[in-house]
Amino acid sequence: MNELMVLGIESSCDETSVALLKGESSILGHSILSQDVHRIYGGVVPELAARAHLPVLDDVVRSALEPSGTSLSQVDALGVTAGPGLVGALLVGVCWAKAAAYALDRPLVPVHHMEAHLFAPSLEDPEAQPPFVALLVSGGHTLLLHAEEWGRYRLLGETRDDAAGEAFDKVAKTLGLPYPGGPSVEKAARKGDPARHPFPRPMLHRNQSPDDPAYCDVSFSGLKTAVAVRVEELRAEGRLEAERAHVAAAFQEAAIDTLVSKTLRGVEATGCTRVLLGGGVSANRALREEMGRRLGSGGRVFLASPRLSMDNGAMIARAAAFRLSLGETAEPELNADASLPFPGLERRSA
Repeated sequence: MNELMVLGIESSCDETSVALLKGESSILGHSILSQDVHRIYGGVVPELAARAHLPVLDDVVRSALEPSGTSLSQVDALGVTAGPGLVGALLVGVCWAKAAAYALDRPLVPVHHMEAHLFAPSLEDPEAQPPFVALLVSGGHTLLLHAEEWGRYRLLGETRDDAAGEAFDKVAKTLGLPYPGGPSVEKAARKGDPARHPFPRPMLHRNQSPDDPAYCDVSFSGLKTAVAVRVEELRAEGRLEAERAHVAAAFQEAAIDTLVSKTLRGVEATGCTRVLLGGGVSANRALREEMGRRLGSGGRVFLASPRLSMDNGAMIARAAAFRLSLGETAEPELNADASLPFPGLERRSA
């Protein structure tokens, strides 16, 4: 039986990306176009993000198809991010995919953006399969899941306020570092001493037990406030320039310690020593190294390359291929949904 070719389209935020996937892991073509306009504002401007997708999507599709010499008419199915994300940006991809699927008479598969991040490591490592405990960390989401099998997930923890990626962006802006904040903070932190400005580990206390609702949850609003207060103190003292790298290192250490500690609580609670990292923040080298170090030789960490950790069309195509195998396709009235529920996720009882 011939393996299906699925075209994956991603436009949930500020990356326009398209990939052509054959089977479960053969990427025949992949194009990612990032938007630079947001650097001016120090963060993503939703309306500008949506507008920036419009004039380039055709070219990004063409770029993804060209390496294999495949025409759009040869594609077996189309997958598109239907949510969550910025609704205007999502609509660009959804409308394009709906029109193409209708014109070609091909199935269209709506994809949940965060579920797609779960599939990204499997595109490069065939062993990145459930069961695993997954830490999904991005600009808009922070989730800790136990994946028993594809499509069947149990929520262990989530953010009570800000996502990890948002915290990195806001701290970078507070420190006067360029957008995107994650790479900027990571770069500055390499030159800093985290011990010079110790920050709290939010919602991480020794006396917590597994039946505590906050046991695996995270929070970053207090940590952001602590950084902002310290930065203002240093600015008033005229020492911010000299201390910027140290503050970045202290924040990053606190954030990573919190994320790794919460993940290891999930490992202990489930008995599953296989950990998968997904989402843009998972490209952070310090996070990767600390997770591996603390999980130890008895565990296994699955990671995507930095390119596949960011928002990308290949992970959308892979998730679409899985959903298509279950017979799931979109109805003609498919619309973008900025708060699309995570499919197959078993949430905790109140």
